Amino acid sequence: MATAGAPRRFCRCACFCSENLYVARYGLHVRFRDEQQLRQDYGPLEQEVERRRLLGPESAARKALIASSYHPARPELYKSLQDAALAPEFLAATEYSTSPGAGLEGLLQRLETVSEEKRIYRLPVFTAPFCQALLEELEHFEQSDMPKGRPNTMNNYGVLLHELGLDEPLVTPLRERFLQPLTALLYPDCGGGWLDSHRAFVVKYALGQDRELGCHYDNAELTLNVALGKTFTGGALYFGGLFQAPSALAEPLEVEHMVGQGVLHRGSQLHGARPLGTGERWNLVVWLRASAVRNRLCPMCCRKPDLVDDEGFGDGFTREEPTTVDVCALT
Repeated sequence: MATAGAPRRFCRCACFCSENLYVARYGLHVRFRDEQQLRQDYGPLEQEVERRRLLGPESAARKALIASSYHPARPELYKSLQDAALAPEFLAATEYSTSPGAGLEGLLQRLETVSEEKRIYRLPVFTAPFCQALLEELEHFEQSDMPKGRPNTMNNYGVLLHELGLDEPLVTPLRERFLQPLTALLYPDCGGGWLDSHRAFVVKYALGQDRELGCHYDNAELTLNVALGKTFTGGALYFGGLFQAPSALAEPLEVEHMVGQGVLHRGSQLHGARPLGTGERWNLVVWLRASAVRNRLCPMCCRKPDLVDDEGFGDGFTREEPTTVDVCALT
């Protein structure tokens, strides 16, 4: 498994500014080769390319301003994650996964297998009081005059948790202490035992705002999607095959959201969200990354990554292999 050590500089792949550019008009992700090709096929997209180039510095500036000026509604959330915030079933699954002799068969008895074929699993993650507290904090921040970054190119409403200051107290211990023991057993071939970075954000769906999410795959080895609330109808997740499969969405699998429960799946699994019917839906999404895997092949351009230094965890790439990783075990 990944071990703690000296801080490493994380990077992104240069393809971030040329591959998988989202064109909302068509609901498609496209590749940028040159301006002539782009204009001919889809119209001007220079604004999106430039937005991506400036994303790191602008995000760092927002984070610094929020840290100096924002007054949280629930300051207790900014302290280290406590076991009391986590569902008993989640704690039990983690405890089993770290016990001597733990194996996949035993872990599967402690969570729900949504699809054995697609390797999609679900289990309670957070308690109801914690979900409520986190929602109160997110709404308080949403109503503040603080600057806000978009969660990603497809979602216009939500919060980037590293900008809000919740990465270190909440998401990092969630990944290191609780998720990695599970993913090491569930996804050993996807870097589940070598997770060393993440990107976490909350997405919001509501009438008059974002209502659905088009089919896509994640820039992550693994993804955790936890429904936080509120009251809503519709908006189910749907899953196809892996993005490399030509008929990946022939028979999509639909998965309903359950507040407090998390869905675990491979980042390469094609998925999306059906239209919201009524109410508001807030979900915490954590893209889990393993540099031991992505340093060899960028999941977005499917090539050896062309590394560019970035802020924070970047896109999870590093310029060196973790010294404790036997990469042969991942092939």
